Amino acid sequence: MTNVMTYPAVRRLNFGFGEQPAGDRYFADGSIVFSHLVAILSAIFPPGEDIFVRSVRRYSGQLADPDLAKRVAGFIGQEKTHGLQHRELNEQLAAMGYPTAWFEYLLGSTERMEKFLDKQYPSPDRLPRLRHFFLGFTVAAEHFTAVWAENILKRPAVQAMMYDPEIRNLLNWHALEELEHKSVAFDVYRAVGVPESTHIRWMRFAQNWGIPILVVFSWLSIATTDVEGRRQPFRILKETVQMLRNPMWKGFYSDMRPFKRRDFHPDQIDTAQLVAYWQQELFGAEGQLADHVK
Repeated sequence: MTNVMTYPAVRRLNFGFGEQPAGDRYFADGSIVFSHLVAILSAIFPPGEDIFVRSVRRYSGQLADPDLAKRVAGFIGQEKTHGLQHRELNEQLAAMGYPTAWFEYLLGSTERMEKFLDKQYPSPDRLPRLRHFFLGFTVAAEHFTAVWAENILKRPAVQAMMYDPEIRNLLNWHALEELEHKSVAFDVYRAVGVPESTHIRWMRFAQNWGIPILVVFSWLSIATTDVEGRRQPFRILKETVQMLRNPMWKGFYSDMRPFKRRDFHPDQIDTAQLVAYWQQELFGAEGQLADHVK
């Protein structure tokens, strides 16, 4: 493993999102499909982050390693902050005509079921397979987002596609912190002895169905809320193909493959230099987000 262990830093930021629409509705490369995809990702992040937090926090009392416990605290702080910031962005996206509330509610149904089970069976020793199921999902999803984050930060072409500077700032900050804590949930998973087969099954699902599900959700979002998109079916098909060739997804499937090895660890993928570069780029003395820190 080449990455140096650090504790994830919790940063409180102000992106200035409001309920008034931003300039161009199609803020992602001028593409209807890509803009809807980014809006959907933002919509599902808040309930998704809540699931990640609960799935890891359930086991915090079982962690004997104090360093891992501190990393878990940083992980929870970062993920909760991501949810708060994306909810603010989602209000602005809703004002621009995107159905962010609907998609957040859709994923929130899983969250509501999980909260009900936690209330009925508060001990982590109850329903262990179900709790392992959620932790395995979190571990696979964290790797999925880490690969996505690495592609966003290392490819200038992706940076240029985000026309709205504040949306770009938020995605860069989120991507950086996904890389900073990319191995925390995995280390909790190993520490509590969840079978390796659980996260491998979840990664097979994410690898095979993650991007197709997002494409279908994008089409559904367009079909239900975007008059201009409905009037241009051939443009939608063309932009879907372009989106699948987007540099954000370059090498995505091959980057998922190592995760299915039983000896895999996220820190085997060395992103230390990329993280250091973006920490300075965003939060250095002249950093792009230095004036956003509360």
